[in-house]
Amino acid sequence: MTAPTPPRRTAAHGQTSTHTPLETAARGATHPSDPEHSSHASRPSHHHATPGKEEIALLDAFERLGMDSITLVRTPEQADRARDALCKATAWGFDTESKPTFVQGEASDGPHIVQLATLDHAWVFQLQDAGCRARVAELLALRGVTKAGFGLGDDTKRIKAKLGVEPADVLELNTVFRQRGYRMDMGVKAAVAVLFNRRFLKSKKAATSNWANDRLTEAQVLYAANDAWAALRVFHALQVPAAPAA
Repeated sequence: MTAPTPPRRTAAHGQTSTHTPLETAARGATHPSDPEHSSHASRPSHHHATPGKEEIALLDAFERLGMDSITLVRTPEQADRARDALCKATAWGFDTESKPTFVQGEASDGPHIVQLATLDHAWVFQLQDAGCRARVAELLALRGVTKAGFGLGDDTKRIKAKLGVEPADVLELNTVFRQRGYRMDMGVKAAVAVLFNRRFLKSKKAATSNWANDRLTEAQVLYAANDAWAALRVFHALQVPAAPAA
């Protein structure tokens, strides 16, 4: 798929793509769910180190989507418009957010937020409204669109419990990196460092905030949207084929 013209983003203007040794190692394998993916491809002959916090801290900041490229979705009508735009793409960045639990044994009733992104826009869906939840469930069950992200195991379980659907064509990006010789789970920060030689900014305050709030702050919206968007940027940089059309 030809990547659309990038949107106007905040910070880190003029970044160029120079392939580091780690980046070169990370590129170039087939989709891990591809039945033709050979068995030896998932057993690399050598392993690569995952960059540490100290290494990442020295890098220049990775670009981010600004609020002008993010839509907060709260109603069925807004969700319909988001679906029309999302369905023009063959791959989405995908993530969820849930209100943190701080008491041992307390069960989460999340996710409270679902984020989906294309290369030029991100949508942050709040799930309080039943009609909005139903449309998000339809989007996640849609076949033929890759939904790429990091650490999606818990997200998928919570979505099944809350929305009653099994997300289709989900691609765990950590699996791709393991197939390419990275022993540890990468996460979006390490992946951005490897592939773009940049530092992905994540706010710990936003990460542990109350995602069940009726009104999200701008910091929360930016955090959620850019998590999904950065996952899609990683997906495309890895050059993994999108899911077969339904």
